[in-house]
Amino acid sequence: MNHNDDPQIPPDWSYNPSAWNQRIPIIVLALGGMGIATYLTLYQLRVLSSVWEPFFGDGSEKILNSSVSRLLPIPDAALGAISYLVDVVSGIVGGTGRWRTMPWIVIVFGLAVGPLGVVSIVLVILQPVLFDAWCTLCLSSAVISLWMIGPAMDEMLASLQYMKRVKKANKSVWKAFWGNEKAISQVH
Repeated sequence: MNHNDDPQIPPDWSYNPSAWNQRIPIIVLALGGMGIATYLTLYQLRVLSSVWEPFFGDGSEKILNSSVSRLLPIPDAALGAISYLVDVVSGIVGGTGRWRTMPWIVIVFGLAVGPLGVVSIVLVILQPVLFDAWCTLCLSSAVISLWMIGPAMDEMLASLQYMKRVKKANKSVWKAFWGNEKAISQVH
């Protein structure tokens, strides 16, 4: 069913990728991921003396104290927590038509979610390859990141398709990207 009469639904789409029922699950997942990453950060900063690990013995401690976890000036779990926070904030900002009215925030949201998922995959691959260990909460965080990618990418796709229609109509892509009301009203 084509909902082209509804301005909240992109042309040739059957649903609104910016609807709250699409975004709230991502925001909830990001909050869960942020909680896990914050807990792991507290261990890496030695605020907590041990880390919960139900399946892999001392695997979490090996991973969280590894050379890879300390490549940057701050612990890698802290970067994860910050990334999840960006996901939450960029997921909340804007209304249900933001794929068209605020493409910039949708792009920020998509870029925050997508690369985090890729980094999670890389870190999961590194666990057995480099350290012969697994970390349950790190794996949980990676699964959360992967679950977030699909729903976030469809909203980003709707915004990119909108920007393509703006360009095809010879209107200002720059103004539409930043949500200029006049530019928005000229192209659906």
